Amino acid sequence: MADVEFPCGQEGVLALLPHRDPFVWVSRIEECTPGEHIVAELDVDPNLPIFQGHFPGHPIFPGVLVMEALAQAACCCIMAESGRETSIGYLAGIDDAKFRETTLPGDTLQLEAEIVSANRRFCKARVTARKGDKVVAEATQRYIMATNAE
Repeated sequence: MADVEFPCGQEGVLALLPHRDPFVWVSRIEECTPGEHIVAELDVDPNLPIFQGHFPGHPIFPGVLVMEALAQAACCCIMAESGRETSIGYLAGIDDAKFRETTLPGDTLQLEAEIVSANRRFCKARVTARKGDKVVAEATQRYIMATNAE
């Protein structure tokens, strides 16, 4: 596993995640206790092509992508754990999801994940996205941990 020091920018994120442009939804990691807790951020680029169609004249960053950003942040936390042999986390479930605020072009989201349980093949995290002091979304997510060969 990559040896990443925190805080880190996009280079650290890319060392931890298999995702690449245009599907990396973590801009930087502010703090991380590997395997336990992470605080990361996403700068929502106002030039993303999705804003042309979601919704024209009133663009909103899709809630499903907020959930993906949270999953990517949680997986960064898991992948940062020393000795971790997995190289990819597949989103396997989202429970109790709530969307409380819209995310607009140009917003910065704070992505926080608390790892509730984890083993070699499975992880569960409580995740929250915030915009300033307002909660944008929250959920409990589950991930299947695998290697690229699986």
